[in-house]
Amino acid sequence: MHEAKVVPGEGRLKQVLLDKIAAKAAVVGIYGLGYVGLPLALRFAEMGFRVIGFDVDPTKIQKIEAGESYINHIDPARIVSAVRAGLLSATTDFGLTGQADALIICVPTPLGAHMEPDMSYVVGTIQAIQPHLRPGHLMSLESTTYPGTTEDLVVPALAAAGLEVGVNGFAVFSPEREDPGNPNFTTHTIAKVVGGHTEACLEVGAALYSQVITQVVSVKSTRVAEMAKLLENIYRSVNIGLVNELKVVCDRMGVDIWEVIDAAKTKPFGFTAFYPGPGLGGHCIPIDPFYLTWKAREYGLHTRFIELAGEINNGMPEYVVGKVMEALNDHGKALRGARILVLGLAYKKNVDDARESPSAELIKLLTERGAHVDYSDPHIASFPVKRKYKYEMVGVELTPETLASYDCALLATDHDRFDYASILEHSHLVVDTRGKYRGEHPKVTKA
Repeated sequence: MHEAKVVPGEGRLKQVLLDKIAAKAAVVGIYGLGYVGLPLALRFAEMGFRVIGFDVDPTKIQKIEAGESYINHIDPARIVSAVRAGLLSATTDFGLTGQADALIICVPTPLGAHMEPDMSYVVGTIQAIQPHLRPGHLMSLESTTYPGTTEDLVVPALAAAGLEVGVNGFAVFSPEREDPGNPNFTTHTIAKVVGGHTEACLEVGAALYSQVITQVVSVKSTRVAEMAKLLENIYRSVNIGLVNELKVVCDRMGVDIWEVIDAAKTKPFGFTAFYPGPGLGGHCIPIDPFYLTWKAREYGLHTRFIELAGEINNGMPEYVVGKVMEALNDHGKALRGARILVLGLAYKKNVDDARESPSAELIKLLTERGAHVDYSDPHIASFPVKRKYKYEMVGVELTPETLASYDCALLATDHDRFDYASILEHSHLVVDTRGKYRGEHPKVTKA
């Protein structure tokens, strides 16, 4: 924690900002209108704050202005209501930053080609904001990143604009915790961790988020908040890696891993159920742990658990393809030339988000081995443009006739909208990576 200097007038701008927040007169700028930024912008607007959404994608701006939702689980009626009330506007013009009082950055933090942090979106956003910074601005970074990022990037940007952090400019880190498609938790019901660069920063940041989030958890520094988010995702990555490894072991032993998990989770203490799958997907778990791995090297340390879990999880698509080959062989068919229908392109059930989806890697591996591959996903009509995968594919409609035309249906994402009885009835062969089909069935191979 850094101590702010005592200077004449100290606290005046802080109190002005606190008063504006309390009166909901503060204008909130949200930078990045994706799966994190758009729900947060809507929440602030619904609680009476005027929100300016910033994004470099003009299509998103146009859709918001038209009252359309481009994220499956967000009701367009919420956008229409916020826009018509004059509480939500969207723009590609970062010059409007000066109109906002709180600047919340919600942009992606992917990995580079060599598993190193790609901070280009965060850096680019801060550079676009910096010329428009003024006294009284609060800047909050929500993008998941390595400990020290707020000190390395946000604080220097405020200082370069002539602001004294903790006096007339404020810096916090508050990691996003969105879980798209989860009906039990929404933006405002998920506790919000907030860490400030100074005590004054923390006070302002906590006051802002307390207006829209049910529970705010204040921590003593931005580094603690940054590390807390990484721990959340590393915890999941390591445990999923463990259960994926056990899946392979159980398969070799002739034991049903899903039955094992069902039995183990009846213990009311000391056990949390994690489930195997075809690999890891989404914007967090496959990526964020490696931000710490990269940063730890700076301190001469190697994060062996993280790296081993990543190795296991990244190897699951190859394992699944091997099971597809075995299943086809058992039915007298070769993978080369086989028609494979991948069921589910999203990285998890009931969402339209294909970021880092293992389904994309499965399509790549199967295609490379000579299979003809299509996909069906009720939430994703066409294959989205990805840096790593570039397929011109349109999802096929899932009908009895469609299923019967493929040699194998590969269940990669267990959407609730799939008719699993119909899939089993009309498919020649089903390879199940999600444990939807329990017990033994001559058509089903578990992978």
